[in-house]
Amino acid sequence: MIDRRPLAIPAFRRLWAASAVCAVGGSFSVVAVPTQLFTVTGSSAAVGVAGAVSFVALVVAALRAGALADVMDRRKVLLAAHGALAFTYAALWVQNVLGGESVPVLMVLVACQGVSLGAIMTTMGAAVPRLVPVELLPAANSLSSLTRYAGSILGPVLAGALIPVAGLGTLYLLDAVALSAVVWAVAKLPPLPPAPGPAARHPGRYLLGSRLLVAVILVDLAAMVFGMPVALFPELAQHTYGGPAGGGLELGLLYAAYPAGVFTTGLVSGTFTRARRHGALMAGAAAAWGGTLVLLGLAAQLWVALTALVLGGAVNFVLSTFRNSITQAHTPDAMRGRIQGSLTVVLFGGPHLASLLHGAAASVLDPRLVIGAGGLLVTVTVAAIAWGWPELRAYTTVVSTPAGRPGRALPGR
Repeated sequence: MIDRRPLAIPAFRRLWAASAVCAVGGSFSVVAVPTQLFTVTGSSAAVGVAGAVSFVALVVAALRAGALADVMDRRKVLLAAHGALAFTYAALWVQNVLGGESVPVLMVLVACQGVSLGAIMTTMGAAVPRLVPVELLPAANSLSSLTRYAGSILGPVLAGALIPVAGLGTLYLLDAVALSAVVWAVAKLPPLPPAPGPAARHPGRYLLGSRLLVAVILVDLAAMVFGMPVALFPELAQHTYGGPAGGGLELGLLYAAYPAGVFTTGLVSGTFTRARRHGALMAGAAAAWGGTLVLLGLAAQLWVALTALVLGGAVNFVLSTFRNSITQAHTPDAMRGRIQGSLTVVLFGGPHLASLLHGAAASVLDPRLVIGAGGLLVTVTVAAIAWGWPELRAYTTVVSTPAGRPGRALPGR
């Protein structure tokens, strides 16, 4: 069911176990920070500004950390980034204990959180291929996604239950304590010094020069920009499925259905992580995501909409697993940090752009029409990319190579 082969590698096993602890116990601030900001200001706009601050800080840090990860020991970069995040959570706890009334202080700490997370995500994506054989990257990525989405489900639920009992300050402190498990696991990693390779090559030129990576990014952008209608969930819940104004069970179910599909698929990752045709599977999953959005756009009943979102989460798990595996395996180790930094920007920028586009379109059109049209655009665009880039269709599983060299695609059948 779950492909556990990477857990036989001690370094990855420690890192994964610590990340699992942190995914739940280290995610309380996702709820605590917006709650505190809204309590202090009484304004949702302040919460939105905090989100924008975090996003900008994350993007800048992802690009900078990617460059550092290619010229420094990645273990040291990870230690610094996780240590900075733990310090940020401790500072959030202190400011809350002291009253927590200063919005500027909160915004600075939100920026620090974004910087730390951007550095962690980028460097981790470059470090994992040094810990596991290249043929186990799909399994390793699926295990990491499983813990991340489990945390996104359980963390907010536990945070919501703990806030009335323990208060916001305790949540920040628990986040800091949970981070100590990851700091320990990273400290136990072997040294990950820079590998020999084309370290001076510009990542933009490398990306544009690789037709395979261009196709992967285009497929991912099409799936995210045309097909992430999260911004329309409140309107759907109220006007289509009869939910109360301001949110209710219907809205909660819409938000929960997608991660539920992702998490459930992670529990059966062994059914596809051993597959060889990574490129075809990624493109097929992206096209299927478009189909689930068409079903969501047609859904007049809530249960149909939830089914579509659960299926969408399932195929997106497959998409993200092979997207990460292809980019990690195809990129020379000496450039993985910078390439991962660029991909982190795409990964986080796509949904933000999707929310902007879907929100603007839904202001003049029916939201279900917008969602269905977006799904059609996803499927048609992905099909066009797969046709125009045969490298993506033909890309199959990679074979192990010496450190610092990319995996080689075996000929497709």
